[in-house]
Amino acid sequence: MTKRNLTRIRREPRLALRGALAGFLAAAVALGVAELVASITGPLSSPVVAVGGVAINLTPIPLKDFAIAHFGSNDKNVLLLGIVVMLAVFAGVIGVLAVRWLAAGFAGLAVFGGLGVSAVVSRPSAGVADVLPTLAGVAVAAFAMTFLVRAARVGLPRRTAPAVSSPQFWTPVVKGMPPWTEETAVDQRRTGPGRRGFLAMSAAAAVVAAASGGAGELLLRRFNVAALRAAVRLPAAAVKAPTVPAAASLNVAGITPFFTSDSSFYRVDTDLVIPQVSPEEWTLKITGMVDHEVEISFDELLRMPLIEHDMTLVCVSNEVGGSYAGNARWLGASLPALLRKAGIQRGADQVLSTGTDGMTISTAVDTIMDGRQALIALGMNGQALPTQHGFPARMLVPGLFGYVSATKWVTQLEVTTFGRQQAYWTQRGYARQASIHTESRIDVPVGLATLSPGRVAVAGVAWAPHRGISRVEVNVDGGPWHVAKLAAADSNDTWRQWVWAWDAPSGLHTLQVRATDGTGALQTPAKAGVFPSGATGWDSVVVTVT
Repeated sequence: MTKRNLTRIRREPRLALRGALAGFLAAAVALGVAELVASITGPLSSPVVAVGGVAINLTPIPLKDFAIAHFGSNDKNVLLLGIVVMLAVFAGVIGVLAVRWLAAGFAGLAVFGGLGVSAVVSRPSAGVADVLPTLAGVAVAAFAMTFLVRAARVGLPRRTAPAVSSPQFWTPVVKGMPPWTEETAVDQRRTGPGRRGFLAMSAAAAVVAAASGGAGELLLRRFNVAALRAAVRLPAAAVKAPTVPAAASLNVAGITPFFTSDSSFYRVDTDLVIPQVSPEEWTLKITGMVDHEVEISFDELLRMPLIEHDMTLVCVSNEVGGSYAGNARWLGASLPALLRKAGIQRGADQVLSTGTDGMTISTAVDTIMDGRQALIALGMNGQALPTQHGFPARMLVPGLFGYVSATKWVTQLEVTTFGRQQAYWTQRGYARQASIHTESRIDVPVGLATLSPGRVAVAGVAWAPHRGISRVEVNVDGGPWHVAKLAAADSNDTWRQWVWAWDAPSGLHTLQVRATDGTGALQTPAKAGVFPSGATGWDSVVVTVT
């Protein structure tokens, strides 16, 4: 093997490695600068957030349900991690190409910029300024890549260009770099100016990326409305919720509390960044098939006769026995009263509600107006709504899954028809109307628990909002059903705790639960997934008694 071939073999892996690092650092600079500019134009203009939002919208329903079921509220963090990993791989590839042909690196950055801009402008509320973070990030990254690539090429053994007829690989000579000779190669390997220069340039790029990204993160905090939320003073309710009976809570260790704390309440939505809406800028508009449009400010909402109501909310993504259900005391204005104020026109059968984040949710007019306590809520468990749960206001309709009733950060109610417009989830194949099923869950003992023989408390919660729960039964190993003790009922719109005393014998056992709602309908044993209108079946756990 010739000396030139040995030099080439040593040179190529090092050049590729430097190229990959150059590409990665250029991408990091792009993201850092974009984050810094987004601190001026707004968090939703960040290219990572915008691309993530598009990815969520394009994710197939089965994959989306899988992510929610397995990652819960961390599904968005997993998505962001996936985007960053793919970006890192892409950046490494264009870096490897760029050290041989810089134009290829610029083309890769152009692709990155195009994807970012396309994702940003796809948002309904996007403006011209929203594309600036992506453009600024790509522009600075192009400069960073140019210098990094030049530094990557310096200091590696080179040779002059061979004749055109030579089959050997040829790398363009960088301006100012002497042609390869054995003498210069030995000298460069001894002194290492290329390696030190490349490391210095890489360190500088890393500092720029970290400093700009960190500064952007700090400046983005000015969009946070936590202080504004803390300053809200909720007025006393004009219609107070009845006092919850003391017997509504059973003294069973491990059972789900009657009220779910704000921090424990489930969160399922499509937002990578929680919308930060100032109550001073928030308004609710009622438009569409109405006699006259109505617009309400947050201060006007506070001055309305407010209703306090206990309500269990359930996500359609909740699997049988799952945790995407919560019970809270809500405070809000009557939604039916607001719609009557606008005047619903003949033929309207849908209220299409829209949130600040662009989410649309459809709710049947007849369901809202049938006498149930539907609200535009601004309070939860005695405080202003938590930001992640819709501050400053959200829509709630008892008895319906959240995807057809519980619009967070709601800003518009359009009275229309199902035939004229479809909401976000309906467009993706979910049922346009979906009442919460009669459901029950075993909280204790937990699945796969090891128990001692003797008396064991089997307990949990059951719900059928707007219908109530009248009976809960438990069986062991498919045997006869045993009636459980029900805690006192608060209202038909809230869940009920239950408990059954089991004399547990030794062995492996399967416990199963079912409920009957206030209309006498028994919880169906038929197993169904969450798509298209909610999961069904009986919850069960397997335990070992020894």
